[in-house]
Amino acid sequence: MKKTPFITLCLIPLFIFSNCGRDDLPIIKEKPVEEFSPVSVTKTNPMKLYVHYMPWFESKASNNGTWGQHWTMANKNPDNTDANGKREIASHYYPLIGPYASGDENVIEYHLLLMKYSGVDGILIDWNGTRNLYDYPSIKNNTEAIVKVLDKVGLNFAIVYEDQSLREGLQDAEKITQAKADMKYLESTFFSKENYIKINNKPLLMVFGPQEIKKPADWSSIFSVLKTKPTFLTLYAHSAGTANEGNIKNAEGEYIWVDATPMETKYAGKDVLMGGAYPGFDDFYKEGGWGESVLADIDYANGATFKNLLAMAKDKKADYLQLITWNDFGEGTMIEPTQEFKYSYLTELQGFAGVSYNVSVLENIYKLHSLRETYKNDVKKLRTLNQAFYYFVSLQNDKAKGLIEEVEATK
Repeated sequence: MKKTPFITLCLIPLFIFSNCGRDDLPIIKEKPVEEFSPVSVTKTNPMKLYVHYMPWFESKASNNGTWGQHWTMANKNPDNTDANGKREIASHYYPLIGPYASGDENVIEYHLLLMKYSGVDGILIDWNGTRNLYDYPSIKNNTEAIVKVLDKVGLNFAIVYEDQSLREGLQDAEKITQAKADMKYLESTFFSKENYIKINNKPLLMVFGPQEIKKPADWSSIFSVLKTKPTFLTLYAHSAGTANEGNIKNAEGEYIWVDATPMETKYAGKDVLMGGAYPGFDDFYKEGGWGESVLADIDYANGATFKNLLAMAKDKKADYLQLITWNDFGEGTMIEPTQEFKYSYLTELQGFAGVSYNVSVLENIYKLHSLRETYKNDVKKLRTLNQAFYYFVSLQNDKAKGLIEEVEATK
């Protein structure tokens, strides 16, 4: 057998051959995925847009055969489905992709790409520390999985510490010891990362409260284990008397959250203030068996509530804005695409951020996610979809769309 044809084939750039030059047939390998570095989306609005993110969802596949409590609460069973295949979950609203696991890389990519093309600069991850209690280990693991993908997509992040995680089973001194351990973990694992959010050249750390650690001296002690004290923001109206000690300034500001008081009154008087915008509020706690509602419903007003709060933040000239939230389905504050609202909050955000994209790119990102699920066991198609992902992160949208259409055509 002549070897010349094989030598010619080895020069074809679209494939990689092993065994070239042998008398048996070459083994053809697919061209490897080209991993592009992320490119930042251009925005005309300079305001930093950060979205509050819940990493606490678990599916049966990720949770030893049991749906996580944030889909079930006390009385819902996602294994129950209606005639359309819609699962029974503890929410008045239903994610467009259905209930998911927060640590699923496919889900993470879908979420972060949607954010990127909506003008979001980064996420603020709700985090319960390092205790081996309840679902805290899963939240910790999911957070680490999310952070790995953030770097690929080109988004930033910071931590919102849930100090209420110190409440159960610890004496006062033990709470401080545990909080110190949590801070040391954050410093060694996240604070030094290039894409960790910095304000005033220090890592941003937010606390949901504080609810459990309320003595200024305790916060001074907690931060004493860090090489660099963070830019520390408390929940609105929670900094006075709890995070400052004499001339030692623990808290440098506050952030706005959903409550019953007028939003206009909150945009004043802090060195660092992070504004807030949410679509509405409609929690499921009472229906889900988790007690009474924590707040009266706030009308979504066909998107006007979100739009007006965005406009208020712009009018108040906020440097930083927290979008409340990406995916708190239990409280109904999600801007993640749902069956009920579709992409409406993200397209509103695209206009506010001043990006050049519209709903079509969001729909293509949804298609990418759906195709990954459909062909999760098809190595060749997944390779093509992986390439589409890297086209998206590098803003090569037409190429990503082309590959998605190529895979769709094989259905």
